[in-house]
Amino acid sequence: MKAIQFDSLIQIDRDQWNSLAGPDYPFLRHEFLLALERSRSACPETGWHPRHILVYEHNELVALMPLYLKFHSRGEYVFDYQWAEAYHNHRLVYYPKWLTAIPFTPCQGPRIAIKTGVDQQSIVSFITSYIKETIADTGASSWHCLFPDLSSTEQLESEGLSLRTGIQFQWFNKGYRDFDDYLDSFSAAKRKQVRRERRRISEQDIQFRRIPGRDISEQDWEAFYRFYQMTYFKRGMQPYLNFDFFLEIAATMPEQLLLIVAVKDGDYIGSALSFIGNDTLYGRYWGCHEEYHSLHFEACYYQGLDYCLENNLTRFDSGAQGEHKIARGFKPVYTYSAHWIKDRRFAVAIDDFLERETAEIEKYRLLAEDHLPFKQQT
Repeated sequence: MKAIQFDSLIQIDRDQWNSLAGPDYPFLRHEFLLALERSRSACPETGWHPRHILVYEHNELVALMPLYLKFHSRGEYVFDYQWAEAYHNHRLVYYPKWLTAIPFTPCQGPRIAIKTGVDQQSIVSFITSYIKETIADTGASSWHCLFPDLSSTEQLESEGLSLRTGIQFQWFNKGYRDFDDYLDSFSAAKRKQVRRERRRISEQDIQFRRIPGRDISEQDWEAFYRFYQMTYFKRGMQPYLNFDFFLEIAATMPEQLLLIVAVKDGDYIGSALSFIGNDTLYGRYWGCHEEYHSLHFEACYYQGLDYCLENNLTRFDSGAQGEHKIARGFKPVYTYSAHWIKDRRFAVAIDDFLERETAEIEKYRLLAEDHLPFKQQT
């Protein structure tokens, strides 16, 4: 086997990449990653240096992995600032680092795409060895793989990478017929709360439209982007993604986009953009100019749940954070990241930290489960 690195998706044939990445997980698609690069949202100027790996065996593509050389930790959602500070305090350099991730996208999924029929563990072992052997050439301190699926997580752990555990809140379809059938699984008090929230939307004379990707107009995109910007501006931040990124994915992968807009008195007052996978709805971006009672819950959760139920999707991954999701039936699930630290002294210290952190994460998960709204928690 041999590995070849590319410093842009432009250099990689789309069909060849997608033949392994597939359409089920939208964020590994060539179109999505290329849009990040072409829009200059994830590029060297913003601290994301693409170094994507393609693995060949007998001149046949058998695996691929997105890879970036990072000079900061922004846009990752797995926070290692304390690790970088510890390096600095010991007069060592933490950046650059190798990063296998989907920029700005804390959604579990495949991080190493492997051709069907090829031994997966041998590929992961080869890539791991390749990274370790070449990491010195860049001066990188470490390699990090964020939000891999469970299969990749187990394989990376077997190659000696340290695992870090996190929590997200996700919804799972238990064969509910519709939203009312779903609410029937709630306790009476929690069911009443959700119905009250949805009723408040009607009382404020707010309507919702779900616009499939192919039907989203440029005016719709302009309105959405203004809302999206506000989510960051309210926190004193600049948006990670620019308008060109959204126009590009609108042109190249519209079949996997769903825009939900809130309308009042004929005007848009907020919107949420989701991605559609094979069996999963991925809630990603949201914003509004003015706050209305329960608007966020309806736009980001209840409308998405309706869509999942109507289209027989089995999971709703609504993104990072958000304990308020628990009362709406989103269960705490583990997420993972895998880390290889070149300096063994720091590797040992980080392993000790991760062991203690994991114990606290487990306590938090059990506590969160106790607050789920279901009559019988399963």
